[in-house]
Amino acid sequence: MTILVVIAKECLPGRVKTRLHPPLSLAQAAELAAASLDDTLRAVSALPATRRILAFDGVATPSAAAGFEILPQVDGGLDERLAAIFDHCDEPTVLIGMDTPQVSTALLEPVFTGWTDDIDAWFGFADDGGFWALALAEPDGDLIRGIPMSRDDTGARQLDRLRAAGLHVAFLPTLTDVDTIDDAHTVAGVAPDGTFAAALAAMLVPSGNGTTR
Repeated sequence: MTILVVIAKECLPGRVKTRLHPPLSLAQAAELAAASLDDTLRAVSALPATRRILAFDGVATPSAAAGFEILPQVDGGLDERLAAIFDHCDEPTVLIGMDTPQVSTALLEPVFTGWTDDIDAWFGFADDGGFWALALAEPDGDLIRGIPMSRDDTGARQLDRLRAAGLHVAFLPTLTDVDTIDDAHTVAGVAPDGTFAAALAAMLVPSGNGTTR
């Protein structure tokens, strides 16, 4: 009995993945973010979740979210938005972001098959110091609220908060969040058959004037 939540924002130019510009245009960065979200939603759709929720900041939901409940994000910082999601849930819940399109069913399967009574939380570090996955057996937004986000010590601080609350934490593999163009190349290399990798490759094809598309 596990709820799966993907948190995402609408992929509009200038609103997502702005650190990919340059070398990508803002429109290309938004297109790549949309591909990342699509790959993520497709990967987790096969997991045996009791509910699938897209915690969404935007208006037009992606077609890959068919079958997902749409939960509008609350106002406030990222910690407040994450906390509100967990406060909304009333059974074991795993939350992931939209920035790791290399995620697979196999990577998250332990949360659904290996969650024993002695595990209170699952945690997946991102290699930039943040985290890409957090699962709580007993969802409680106060375990996240107040954690400073988007820093190189965010993951460490979040883990400290969990352990300070007396939780026994199991770990998922560390993944690369796509923030920069180097990250994008790394992730495309890990998951070369995904929509993300195909979109990135198409964007980097040289045009007739020597620039990328």
